[in-house]
Amino acid sequence: MTTWSSRSWRDKPIQQQPAYQSAADLQRIEYQLKQFPPLVFAEEIRALRTQLARVSQGKGFLLQGGDCAESFADFNAPKIRDTFKVILQMAIVLTFAGSCPVTKVARMAGQYAKPRSSDLETQDGQSLPSYRGDIINAADFTEAARQPDPQRMIQAYHHSAATLNLLRAFAQGGLADLHKVHKWNMSFVAANPLKEQYQRVAEQIQSALQFMEVLGITAETNATIHETQLFTSHEALLLPYEEALTRTDTLTGLPYDCSAHMVWIGERTRQLDHAHVEFMRGIHNPLGIKIGPSTQPDDVIQLLDVLNPQNEAGRITLITRMGANKLADNLPQIVRRVKAEGRQVVWSSDPMHGNTVKAENGLKTRDFDAIHQELRHFFAVHQAEGTYPGGVHLEMTGEDVTECTGGAYQIREQDLTQRYRTQCDPRLNADQVLELAFLVADSLREARQGRG
Repeated sequence: MTTWSSRSWRDKPIQQQPAYQSAADLQRIEYQLKQFPPLVFAEEIRALRTQLARVSQGKGFLLQGGDCAESFADFNAPKIRDTFKVILQMAIVLTFAGSCPVTKVARMAGQYAKPRSSDLETQDGQSLPSYRGDIINAADFTEAARQPDPQRMIQAYHHSAATLNLLRAFAQGGLADLHKVHKWNMSFVAANPLKEQYQRVAEQIQSALQFMEVLGITAETNATIHETQLFTSHEALLLPYEEALTRTDTLTGLPYDCSAHMVWIGERTRQLDHAHVEFMRGIHNPLGIKIGPSTQPDDVIQLLDVLNPQNEAGRITLITRMGANKLADNLPQIVRRVKAEGRQVVWSSDPMHGNTVKAENGLKTRDFDAIHQELRHFFAVHQAEGTYPGGVHLEMTGEDVTECTGGAYQIREQDLTQRYRTQCDPRLNADQVLELAFLVADSLREARQGRG
């Protein structure tokens, strides 16, 4: 391997990057970002790696979720709060079901770039650069809006800083109190058409909280009842931004990408000899790798050789995104190979991306039953192979959107236009997320019991 630096990716072929009109403007923005404070700190990143190491050993569970792509226009406190709330709601159900700590990682405070299948989008005979996320260009279909603008990286930084500030306040300021979160869950159960299905778990959580109170374990006596820890993540797609926020830790002398605690590499950018893998191999953050249905076992092993040559626990999360009809056939061979070679990874399921379809009205959507089916297959494969299904990765929002069909409230294709607000991919709404949490609870409980 050649010597790594935060700039060494620039000598490699690269995919999914915008064509900026002015190299001088881009360079000026990069210089500005390098002078800004880090968004997260190396010690926080190391704390996440420690937690993920435990997950890889079957001693925890990873819950990763948030927007498909954050938007400057939708940036406001209620939206951040509502997504934070639904992550906590799902986490408390999974914590109770699995009798294990749940590591919470939000797709927030930096998820502003999106890969695209084509460099150009055509409407009514006019072709313009594809919308690549607010950190690069705007979604409006005009020549001015679609022109990549490096100044947007500065906006993304400040939006991310403000989001992080609010998330930390929520996590430490009482909004994460277990009693409050459970009350939100009880409200969900009471109003849900399938409430009998979830009532048992909700009542057991209530009994556990009451028992702790009798023992004197309350928010006043124990900070873990009152506070939580939430990490951030995004796809490390726009490498000039990621490089500019990479810092050398003064305690260890190691480089960390301080744009987020965890970053991941997508299906379209994980070529071994390309820029994204080159950049990721040198930073010391926990890394996610998206694994699609065409991925071969050799592909995964080669990536692990480059990105985690020391086979360190907590370094790599393999995020499978294969589709409900493909996972059961394609995942087992990969799991067997990784297990046979003794590689330490967190296995996580992204049941969203492989189940995207177009409705009759042309809107992209995902079916709740397909999402749940892929998760069931994910747990079943790991049970059969004797490995641990360590996490879920969801595109979701705390808002009452109508973007994914199905669920207890039976959203239909004709309902999608009521509140279809995403700029990229369809997200589960708050009710669907909580419903999924209760449905996944049994699978997680069985997986945990299977480990003795």
